[in-house]
Amino acid sequence: MHKRRLGNSELETLPLIFGGNVFGWTIDEQLSFKLLDAFTGAGFNMIDTANSYSRWVPGNKGGESETIIGNWIKQRNNRDKIIVATKVGSDMGDEKKGLSKTYIFSAVEDSLARLRTDYIDLYQSHFDDLATPVEDTMDAYSELIKQGKVRVIGVSNLSPERLKQSVDYGNTKNLSRYETLQPQYNLYDREDFEKNYQSYCIANKISVLPYSSLASGFLTGKYRSENDLFKSARGEGITKYLNDRGNLILRALDKIAARNNTRPASVALAWLMTRPTVAAPIASATTIEQLHDLINGANLQLDKEDLELLDRMSEY
Repeated sequence: MHKRRLGNSELETLPLIFGGNVFGWTIDEQLSFKLLDAFTGAGFNMIDTANSYSRWVPGNKGGESETIIGNWIKQRNNRDKIIVATKVGSDMGDEKKGLSKTYIFSAVEDSLARLRTDYIDLYQSHFDDLATPVEDTMDAYSELIKQGKVRVIGVSNLSPERLKQSVDYGNTKNLSRYETLQPQYNLYDREDFEKNYQSYCIANKISVLPYSSLASGFLTGKYRSENDLFKSARGEGITKYLNDRGNLILRALDKIAARNNTRPASVALAWLMTRPTVAAPIASATTIEQLHDLINGANLQLDKEDLELLDRMSEY
């Protein structure tokens, strides 16, 4: 495995990022530590989270994932070996949301405290804030970079138009710009990214860090019918994939997994890692067995026949 540079920045990641949305949601701190130890023990170095993870869980208020990651880093004393990515902008309650200068300056301090660090490697806009001009947001990030609290900035869930405006402003003013884009992108969910973002990211050397890399677990092959939806807390989001195209993709994954003596999840991630501009997919695990599938995907080299079959079966 080779490290991949994030945009024009100095950050380099191996081609797999651990998604921290599960911390404080479907797994507790003890199991989170065990998985993070196994992940970094296999040589990987980047963790992605957000300040709002996992506010949707009854009894949570947001910040649980960052807190667990911060506690783990503190106990392992490995801050200089880890790339920490987190996000700002989604609703934290009490009108704490958005991408205004004032809120970003406040939210970054909260994230730094929970992460128990004095800098964030990759700070990302989680959701757009149409009430705030992109200029204000980019100015805020540039100031945080000057202060040393943030190293690099990225973005998720931004329209193509607002992404271009943001990057153009940064280039024109010689300020920091978005070096990464975090879109929903996987074998099934291809069309939006490939039609609306891919060519722009290639032209501007913006690295892509796909979320929902396994389509909420559908591409693991665990969900084959509506009778399978009860298998996890995320099962309700699978229904949209249970159709003819989804079945074609699963059959292709099954065939290639058997041919390579691996599992469908590993094949789905290996495909993503070959896509233009993709630096590293983000994927979560709640068991060591699941984590092994992710790691195997990062090490799997698909041949031309495998890739052509996957491309053909996942056409939109």
